[in-house]
Amino acid sequence: MKRRTFLIFSATSAAGALLDVTHKNGAPGKEMIRFIPETKLVPGIAVHRPGICTQCPAGCGLDVRVMEGDAEVMRDGQMGLLRMGLAKKLEGNPSHPVNLGKLCPRGQAGLQVTYNPDRIGHPLKRVGPRGSGQYVEIGWEEAIGEVVDRLKPLAARTDSSGLVFLTQSLRGRRQVLVEQFLSAFAGSALVPFEFFDDAVLREANRLSFGRYQLPTFDLAGSRYVISLGADFLGTWNSPVAQSLAYGTMRQGRSGVRGRFVQVESRMTQTGANADEWVPAHPGSEGTLALGLAHVLINEHLRPAASAAGAGDLIEGWKAGLPQYSPEAVAWKTGVPPATIRSLARDLAAHMPAVVIVGGPPLAQTNGLFTALAVNALNALLGGVNQPGGLQFSPQAVGFAAPANPPQNALSLQELAQQILNGRPNPVQALLLYGANPAFASPSGWQVKEALEKVPFIASFSNFVDETTGLADLLLPDHSYLESWLDHVSESGAKEAVISVAPPAMEPLHNTRATPDILIETAHRLGGRAANALPWKSYEEMLRSAFVPLRHFPGSVTASSDDEFWKQVKLQGGWWGASAGQISKPASRPGSFSPVNEQQPEFDGSAKDFPFHFLPFASQPFYDGRNANLPWLQEMPDVLTTAMWGSWVEINPQTAQELGIEQGDLVEVTSAHAALQAPAVLSPGIAPNVVAVPVGQGHVQYGRYATDRGTNPIAILGPQVEPSTGALAWAATRVRIRRLGPKGELCLFSTGPITWGEKQLKR
Repeated sequence: MKRRTFLIFSATSAAGALLDVTHKNGAPGKEMIRFIPETKLVPGIAVHRPGICTQCPAGCGLDVRVMEGDAEVMRDGQMGLLRMGLAKKLEGNPSHPVNLGKLCPRGQAGLQVTYNPDRIGHPLKRVGPRGSGQYVEIGWEEAIGEVVDRLKPLAARTDSSGLVFLTQSLRGRRQVLVEQFLSAFAGSALVPFEFFDDAVLREANRLSFGRYQLPTFDLAGSRYVISLGADFLGTWNSPVAQSLAYGTMRQGRSGVRGRFVQVESRMTQTGANADEWVPAHPGSEGTLALGLAHVLINEHLRPAASAAGAGDLIEGWKAGLPQYSPEAVAWKTGVPPATIRSLARDLAAHMPAVVIVGGPPLAQTNGLFTALAVNALNALLGGVNQPGGLQFSPQAVGFAAPANPPQNALSLQELAQQILNGRPNPVQALLLYGANPAFASPSGWQVKEALEKVPFIASFSNFVDETTGLADLLLPDHSYLESWLDHVSESGAKEAVISVAPPAMEPLHNTRATPDILIETAHRLGGRAANALPWKSYEEMLRSAFVPLRHFPGSVTASSDDEFWKQVKLQGGWWGASAGQISKPASRPGSFSPVNEQQPEFDGSAKDFPFHFLPFASQPFYDGRNANLPWLQEMPDVLTTAMWGSWVEINPQTAQELGIEQGDLVEVTSAHAALQAPAVLSPGIAPNVVAVPVGQGHVQYGRYATDRGTNPIAILGPQVEPSTGALAWAATRVRIRRLGPKGELCLFSTGPITWGEKQLKR
């Protein structure tokens, strides 16, 4: 019997029997022990347990199908087979308000996170040079002791600790836990990082509406929708919830079929579903929004005063936006004047209507201007907090979204520069959780170089990626099916939604949940740290936060705290229409001056780099975190059918001018670096734009992702949106040239799969 790290199902051995195993090279291996069964399930009968999807920030509810099976596990330093409850299938939780039982392909493939053969199965300590991958296995007692020893001197300081917590964006109790942990270290810094960050839109909503929160769009109640760049059916915000609502808008209402227009420079999955697809110059979407507002106001289709405070943020609003006539806007956007007038009149004629903005338009240096312009247009249409328009999901007591950006948060770029400059205070220790900035940040930010200078890095990742590979200590987390989870839904529902899920299965390996590691570390440190995290476990912390919801009307009613907590766990969370909703939005800063039109600034001159470069979120890989899952590697791209690699999308007219044919190997060069990939000719991309999907190009991320494809982030310029510091990832210009004949292009088509000149049988 060969050792495998995926599931092994066997009915041939009784408890306590010994099994012979061999390594992959055929050499004899250690005896594999059959451990005592861990669960009591009826063979062949599935049980269903709630879960929370972590494959993107939306936080959809899961229904985890669990059945008895044999798994190869690590227990007390020994490898063996254990009969236990195993997650076999992931579906959507039918009662969860965000996804209503539906689940996207990334959510379905999340099962492979738990069973991935490249998971870190036990704590590791670096013994070779940083980045060499040379580690030795250690026990948890030693591992946590190492963290305590490193942090103890920092906890004792009262001026500045030099402690940084670098993490993916968090919501719910994990965010609270991390913030409270850091509160015990004077001068510590929280550095949240996501490549596809929505900080610009949150900031615009704070300024326009007093809500530092992503919006929920009532597509199901709308009659006319214009989307400016947002792939809301594919990868942006809460795509499952938005797809469900879109289906209702299109064919779920008797006699009413909503109309949909997509404005973008590269056709997305969302754009492919539109009634009308309108290309526009990158970075001009805010100007287009104000051009639509100009027509609505000056043709007396909507009164300017209806925009209220959101309109006051735009220079010239009360005067009717004279500088945004269709003719002036057409010259800047590439959208004909007749189209601008037609779209504006259609908006007014098909109320309620809503305009959505997200993705590339907000990833420009003028992204905040664009978001404020769209907010003003939505307010002009009378759709803010109204049926069929733009709304904000209610927030429950103790779980409300912050009214402002975190005060102690640094941007990743600021962190890197502070480390490299050694000021204001040197970073002595960095804790890494869920983020991979060495892969997902432009080379100009020098993130990898900065991290290499940090004396001590501890990572809680359960995979070795480009950033975790720089760590001194690896404290592997449980998979999300093995952990206590919670999530506060920022968007996607008309009621407050707070999800929680116990572990759906026992851990396969010698891993520990990150929240419990932090709690134990705090208790060992004592003093302020122990006081900051008084709970014995993360489960206890979750229970203490959820129990107060019993006193508000919602999806769970119970006569006691114990019964309430039991029912919440069975349901997968708590949701209610208005419990604890923020009744008084945060006031808009009085010092904010109305904005004039802002033109985007691009990295690279138009003369030397004639094409706009667009790295886009792919359906399988999102920002690259899912590239190590083989199901997603073999999933064809929705529009091109490409798989198992990267490609460069280019307009056929442009390709003809450059002598490029389908599948040719091309080079895309920015002012900073170059990449190579096969060309895919697509009529759904503007002639002056080339695009590459994000997610591939890992140099260290397991057997399925390493050295596969190319990473478009590596050639980006360092530009940011100045108000928020968010990376302007759509603001780089490039040139392109043909290198040679067919590159490695794998397409799934109606005929055979093609790989360059080769034909592969399906």
